[in-house]
Amino acid sequence: MKPKIDRATVLHVAALARLQIAEEELPPLIEQMGRILDYVALLDELDLSGVEPTSHAVDLAGSLRDDAPRPGLPREAALALAPDPSPPYFRTPKAVEGGGDA
Repeated sequence: MKPKIDRATVLHVAALARLQIAEEELPPLIEQMGRILDYVALLDELDLSGVEPTSHAVDLAGSLRDDAPRPGLPREAALALAPDPSPPYFRTPKAVEGGGDA
C-alpha cells in the first residue's frame, strides 16, 4: 500500500525536525515527499533474498579498537594549548542562551 503524504504529514515531520514551513512551501514539499516514498517503495520490490546483510559497504577488519581504559592526557598538557585556560578547567564561550531548570 502506498503511503499517503498530505499537508498534516509534512507539518508533522517539520515539527519533529523543528522546521518552520511557510504555507507556500507546502505543495512542493508534499509532492517531493511523495516522490521519495514512491522511490523507497520501488526499492522494497527488489529481490534481496541472496544478499547477505552488511553493516559496512567495505570490509573494515580491525578498524575498531577495544574499549579499554587507558591513561589520559595530563591536565597540564591539555591546558598548555588552550586559548583561555582557567585551571583546572577550559574556559569556553557561552553556547546556550537563557537559563533553565536542568
